[in-house]
Parts: sequence; structure tokens; C-alpha cells
Amino acid sequence: MARPGTATPLALNLWKAGLSSVPSEVWRRDDWEVLILADNALTEIPAALLGRLRALHTLDLGHNALTALPDQIGELTGLTRFLYLHDNRLTALPDSLGRLDRLGYLNVGENPLGRLPAALGGMAALVELRSQHAELTALPESLGRLGRLRELWLGGNALTALPESAAALRELRVLELRDNAFPHVPEALRALPLLRRIDLRGNRIEVLPPWIARLPSLEKLDLRWNSVDDSADPVPALRERGCVVLT
Repeated sequence: MARPGTATPLALNLWKAGLSSVPSEVWRRDDWEVLILADNALTEIPAALLGRLRALHTLDLGHNALTALPDQIGELTGLTRFLYLHDNRLTALPDSLGRLDRLGYLNVGENPLGRLPAALGGMAALVELRSQHAELTALPESLGRLGRLRELWLGGNALTALPESAAALRELRVLELRDNAFPHVPEALRALPLLRRIDLRGNRIEVLPPWIARLPSLEKLDLRWNSVDDSADPVPALRERGCVVLT
């Protein structure tokens, strides 16, 4: 129910509707604010029509069979809240995504992407980015331009390092890097004063850097399925100050 004085969003929910193509009813009007097409069998989105939906603030295309996104997705400049693209068959993301500079949440996980485009750095309003299980081996330097980012989820990839620019993510609170191939805790993290939770489960870490005990906001550090000595510094110092450390 909408709060008093607020309008109910104009929404079309076709979740789990057994769709193999986008039905014509989607295109009968161009003022949808929420469009949910998740959990169907869609293989493509009509390019010419997608760009008409300028009023959308939320678009859910997750759990389909999309192999590509049209460049026109960058014309959805009204997207401010959520864009779900996870669990498809996308092998690349269009550079036009970088034009969505008011979007707050993006999920592109569970796609065989291999890389994220440098244009990602144009998405300046992102608060949460999820790209788990996307076959990533590296991240673009433009990641550091996401100055409002609070949560970054990158588990289940093949990452060994973060770009140096990650040190500019000074609003970051949650960092999930589990099941990658990090040989050590990324140096860029020492510059992040608001970082509360770091998940490094299932990597190749043996030794922790001394500076991690000085991260002022750190509340939880998950190091399970690494080779870190539970009694070695700085683990005791972290626990003494109240940080939960799992080894």
C-alpha cells in the first residue's frame, strides 16, 4: 500500500509467466515505472521498443536466457532503483550501461561475462553492485569512480587482485570476495574507513597484513577455507577490539 500522499507505481509483473518472448502488452504504454519479466525463457529484448520505457525506475530481467542486451538499455535514463540481469547467458555488457548514471542497484551475476566494461565507471550513483559467478579474472580501473558504492559482491570468480582505484571506494561497507584466488588481502582496502564486513572465504591467503587491525569500522572478517593461523597477529588484536574473525 502506498503511503498517504504518494502515488502507486505503475507496475507490470510478469514473473514466472511462461514467456518465450516479450508480450505486446508491455509496449502498449510507455509510462511503466516497474517492469518485472523475471523467471521466464526470454532469449532477447526488442531493441527498438526498449528505449521507449523512459519512466522505468525498476527493471527485472533476471532468470531468463538472454544472450545479449541491446544498446538501447542505456536510454533508460529513468532507472534509479533496480536493474536485475542476473542468471542469464550474457557474455558481455554494452558500454551504454555507463549512461545509467542515476541507478542505485545493479545485479549482473550468474552470467559468463568474463569481464566488466570500463564504462561501468559512469554509473556514478551505484550503491550496490553484484557480479558473482561471472567468470571474472580482473576488474576495470574505472571501478574506483563508483564513489557512492556501499556494497560490492564479487564471489565465485577467478580474481587475484583488486584494481588500485578501489582505494577510492571510501563509502564501501560490505565487500564479498569469497571463492576467488586472492593470495593476500588487497592493499586498497587499507584506505576504506567505513568498511565493516569483508568476506574472503575460500581464497589462498596465508598471512594477514598488520594494517587490517587498524581499519576503524571493521566488524567482521571471514577467512574460512584459507590457511591463516588463528593465533597469529593481527587476529588476536582484531578480536580484542570486538571484531568477529572466522578462520
